[in-house]
Amino acid sequence: MGRTLENKQQIVEEIKTLLNESEMAVVLDFKGLTIKEMSDLRAKLRSNNGICKVTKNSLMRRAIDGQSNWTGLESLLTGTNAFVLIKDDVGSAVKAIQTFQKETNKSETKGALFEGKLLSESEIKEIANLPSKEVLMAKIAGALNAVTSKIAIGINEVPSGLARSLKQHSESSES
Repeated sequence: MGRTLENKQQIVEEIKTLLNESEMAVVLDFKGLTIKEMSDLRAKLRSNNGICKVTKNSLMRRAIDGQSNWTGLESLLTGTNAFVLIKDDVGSAVKAIQTFQKETNKSETKGALFEGKLLSESEIKEIANLPSKEVLMAKIAGALNAVTSKIAIGINEVPSGLARSLKQHSESSES
């Protein structure tokens, strides 16, 4: 039994909503993956702000129609596709995809779209090599802490230096 027109419209609306919340879309060829392997991928992505959606290419075409930042996906809509839609920490989600692909040796990345630009395989790997959001925030916090410490030491040094100068001046006056 096929899907009804109403059912297809609901799927298209759901995909549009997911696309509006996403920063990046990765298209995977999922041919040969078992249900358990797809469940494993979905579980890995869930913990990294990603969602894996398997839908017909025609429904995805309808979902991206009129959305200029997602029309680049059009060239990737051939064959059996799984669409990974990522929000927030794209680096962690791409790492999760690559880890999954290494474990299964079945799935290949067809391409990805980030901020309206199709990414090459090397660009996708570079995103995966980026530090996580938490690591970057920790580095920024450490750098800010170092700057504030230096400022505090500098401010504290002004009165101390003035006191040493006055003491040295008074000792030289007494002599």
